[in-house]
Amino acid sequence: MLNLASLPDDIAVLKAMLVASEARNLRKDDRIERLEKLVAAFRQAAFGRKSEKAEPGQFELALEDLETAIAAIHAEEEADAPGGKRSAKPRAANRGALPEHLPRIEEIIEPDCLTCACGHGLHCIGEDRCERLDVIPAQFRVIVTRRPKYACRACTDGITQASAPARLIPGGLPTEATVAHVLVSKYADHLPLYRQAQIYSRQGIDLDRSTLADWVGRAAFELRPVFDALIADLKRSSKLFMDETRAPVLDPGARKTKTGYFWALARDDRPWQGAAPPGVAFTYAPGRGGQHAEHILQGFTGILQVDGYAGYNRLVA
Repeated sequence: MLNLASLPDDIAVLKAMLVASEARNLRKDDRIERLEKLVAAFRQAAFGRKSEKAEPGQFELALEDLETAIAAIHAEEEADAPGGKRSAKPRAANRGALPEHLPRIEEIIEPDCLTCACGHGLHCIGEDRCERLDVIPAQFRVIVTRRPKYACRACTDGITQASAPARLIPGGLPTEATVAHVLVSKYADHLPLYRQAQIYSRQGIDLDRSTLADWVGRAAFELRPVFDALIADLKRSSKLFMDETRAPVLDPGARKTKTGYFWALARDDRPWQGAAPPGVAFTYAPGRGGQHAEHILQGFTGILQVDGYAGYNRLVA
């Protein structure tokens, strides 16, 4: 609450305070208007008619935007408070716990002087400790492989040199770790190759999207035996689960996406303490017809658990 007795008598100072107060009010009005729009969009996404509800991903984006705006208002209120003081009422926060396996980099901040005003030395009676999460951004480096050549000065019996190590992409730029990073970013983190190329470009590394696509294709070829071994191991099971899910696929020339399907073949015996390890293999097919399931399951003679989709009926003997 405004205390009139604490206001200065200087007109110029009062005018400056009034201008600053008006600026704060305008900022708050802008944020309130934005929050009202976000709340309306959030309500529509959560409680609107089925045809008007947002997709789950869009719903999460709206929620993130709302939470970000609220945090910005809290920060502004703290900045506008006299002396930058925080609110006496702490706001709820889900900080989480930092995992024990993360390395700890300790920073000890000592007082400027450890001598008491009486002339005696100060001794430590305790400490305040806090932990904050830090990050080291992705760091690119160049692996230089040198293979010295050796020859005998006493004879001309040839040159001795260590063999070049095998590479995933012979003569290519990337190490196996770089290729793995591209794969995880694309398929686990849903980061398209053109965006990855932009990230590399910010570090001064000029890589075309087609180059990254070549890396992915070559890695897929090398990983094919792993996939085949996984499928073969699953088909030796006595019981499997199967389901299919839609996957939008770019349709070159049509300027739109078409619907493909990922067929998941899975095993999980953990609920009944089965000995077989859990596993799942995904196979892409352009359609949802039962012939795709039949092709994937060739050689499997066990029990298959599926939903009520009629496409599986052709699997019944």
